[in-house]
Amino acid sequence: MSIQQNNIPSRLRYLLDHNQQHLLKNGLKGIEKESLRIGPDGKISQTDHPASLGSALTHPHITTDYSEALLEFITPPFADVEESLASMRHIHQFVHENLNNEMLLATSMPCGINGDESIRIAEYGGSNIGQMKHVYRKGLWHRYGRTMQAIAGIHFNYSVPVALWPVLHQQSGSFASLDEFVSEAYFGLIRNFQRQGWLILYLFGASPAICKSFFKSRPHLMQQFDEFDEYTLFHPYATSLRMSDIGYKSKNQEQLQIDYNSLQGYVKTLSAAIETPYPEYEKIGVKVNGDYQQLNANILQIENEFYSTIRPKQIANSGEKPTLALKRRGVRYIEVRSLDLDPFNPIGIDAEKGHFLEAFLLHCLLQDSPLQGDEERQINNANQLIVAHDGRRPDVQLNHFGQKILLKDWANKILDDMKVICEVLDQNDNTGVYQQALQQQIKRVENAELTPSARILSEMRATRQPFGCYGINVSEKHQQYFDENSLDDEKRQYLQELAKMSHLKQQEIEASDSLSFDEFLQQYFAQKP
Repeated sequence: MSIQQNNIPSRLRYLLDHNQQHLLKNGLKGIEKESLRIGPDGKISQTDHPASLGSALTHPHITTDYSEALLEFITPPFADVEESLASMRHIHQFVHENLNNEMLLATSMPCGINGDESIRIAEYGGSNIGQMKHVYRKGLWHRYGRTMQAIAGIHFNYSVPVALWPVLHQQSGSFASLDEFVSEAYFGLIRNFQRQGWLILYLFGASPAICKSFFKSRPHLMQQFDEFDEYTLFHPYATSLRMSDIGYKSKNQEQLQIDYNSLQGYVKTLSAAIETPYPEYEKIGVKVNGDYQQLNANILQIENEFYSTIRPKQIANSGEKPTLALKRRGVRYIEVRSLDLDPFNPIGIDAEKGHFLEAFLLHCLLQDSPLQGDEERQINNANQLIVAHDGRRPDVQLNHFGQKILLKDWANKILDDMKVICEVLDQNDNTGVYQQALQQQIKRVENAELTPSARILSEMRATRQPFGCYGINVSEKHQQYFDENSLDDEKRQYLQELAKMSHLKQQEIEASDSLSFDEFLQQYFAQKP
């Protein structure tokens, strides 16, 4: 293929020069999606996780996140993102058939919340691991409140094609082992995502408004917003308030300096946060009158409490700490956590977004990735907040390595740099889906009114709807879509069988516990990376 650009990074240039660019294709993509169950009255559901969906503890594809009402759907990873989307669609169809007069909320920001007490903490049965999951969520309640835990999002999981690694390893001239090089390269990808991931909020952010009821338990936070109507708060140029500082805002996490410059540094600093006591949490207590309030009184209870836009991941064995899995076996894939639900799609994500994300993550991998210091970490966080609150404002500026730059100019530079990658991914495929996805994002940078966040506010204004009513109406349309597009019998039977098996597996786990919960926790936290 003929490449005209001169600013191609050395890794990509090497692949092109050696005719190995095809190795960029077929990385595995998996999707995790959260959706809040709401009742016919538009309020968050108070019912148990439907038994017909299986056990939330053991089902491989249908579980719960923080709340008993916050469903989480997990697809297997596929080389073709269309297969990942088809899997997500089948899960939605099955869940829809078993919702018992409830529906799934189509928006990331929750509606129908009436303070913290209206949100039931998820339950996972009487096993030690089930109790641990529940107590961890109790700890989150005491530390951050329950309401923010009802926010829903999408996680996009991606693993670089295995066949690509030996070629990149050779190009690097690194003396590290291949496994060490892979983890090092993943952390380079992560650092570049942290620098440029604000673009995801601009392009795909879909939470520019919030119901006032969301702030019932934290009314002081309302002051920073404009009033859209008597029920709704917003920022006129917001993209993703879900990714702003109304979420996991805590002084202790702001001070954490997690090291993304190496796998060893990441494991060490994250482990330290899990092992370091925090005075405010010590006041809560751990086991009070025989009842656990949190797993421990440390800065973080476990790894998942640390909120980040992207995480390095390794599949953990049963009972194995995630940091230990990473240290033992390195990074297997990365998890992008900055995606809002797309209310314009019944399953919350479409192929265009999937194709763009794959190309963007390869762009982050193939570019040089300088090590990150504390100052740059603060700059990256500040850029994200600017885009979350104000990203569509004309002439909004970001901080690019200490220099002010127009968001539009930086975005165009990133998208221009992605053109070659999209051409490569489209090679031998007449559909041109990656280049088409890129062109759509170029249009959104040129015209902010095409972004999901702008479209949502435009529809709310046109119909004079508060955000809550808008969210319910869109959810009803999605419900109608699934009414008209039911699951075929074979897939229904497969998912019904999975649900039955998950209940049996939970019973086996509960019957096999030999330790008390106290002993179980002591043994779990005794694992040292």
